[in-house]
Amino acid sequence: MNWSKGIQAFKSYLLLERGLSENTVVNYVYDVQKLVTYFETNNIAIGPTKVSSSDLLQFIYEAAKEVKPSSQSRLISGLRTFFDFLMVEGLRSSNPVTLVEPPKIGSVLPVTLSTSEVEKLLTSFDGDRPIDIRNTAILELLYSCGLRVGELVILRCSDLFFEEGLIKVVGKGNKERFVPIGRIGQESVRRYLSIRTEGKKGFNDILFLNNRMTKLTRNMIFIIVRKGAENAGIEKTISPHSLRHSFATHLVENGADISSVQQMLGHSSITTTERYLHMSKKHLQQTLEKFHPRS
Repeated sequence: MNWSKGIQAFKSYLLLERGLSENTVVNYVYDVQKLVTYFETNNIAIGPTKVSSSDLLQFIYEAAKEVKPSSQSRLISGLRTFFDFLMVEGLRSSNPVTLVEPPKIGSVLPVTLSTSEVEKLLTSFDGDRPIDIRNTAILELLYSCGLRVGELVILRCSDLFFEEGLIKVVGKGNKERFVPIGRIGQESVRRYLSIRTEGKKGFNDILFLNNRMTKLTRNMIFIIVRKGAENAGIEKTISPHSLRHSFATHLVENGADISSVQQMLGHSSITTTERYLHMSKKHLQQTLEKFHPRS
């Protein structure tokens, strides 16, 4: 099997058998393609069934000069998945990634907005133009429901169950969950729906549309968030995920139980959600140190 056929078969396996999202599949394929590019650049003629641990160690060594430890870990994870696939297909007897040790990664706390910063951001598009109304609804949903970017851009009008105070979200691995949406979030989306123009064929049910009446891209959501931060005078470098982090952090800080937050975020493991509990404890410690006379 050559690299081209191997990558195509791997892609089909991830999509059809593993049921992973297109974005996740693109990332896995990109990791394998980086290895192929390395081999080609260095005139190393070796197929996917013959790659050894020493080949991979040299590749990771070169990659480490250009990427952060977190990116190295993701790269190793992607390659491990690829070679696991080859083993499942009976094309290899072992995984060469097994002997590659991932780099140690420090705990990096995500950028989180204060409640006052969130308020400024959510009112940063305060005009009456349709684009301002749409952008405000987008920011409201990112924060009010803690959505991922990929979840937001595929949200459909038929996923809104406002009478029950819920929206249906399709998350990683096409797993569905229902997330509560509050009154303010509902009002913002209703206002947008009142001025929303019908989408092109195939996009009629997509909630948030661009000026071509098709689905917004992930990059466009990043631009909207950055523009909102600029309008609000927020100096932090934020992304759509910052609103998701802020959603979870503010819930935990105000007493929400961690399992409920886990369900709303769509985390498969509660250990992923527990970092917000640690952040909340740090917040409480900082509050004590700042305001208690004997701290």
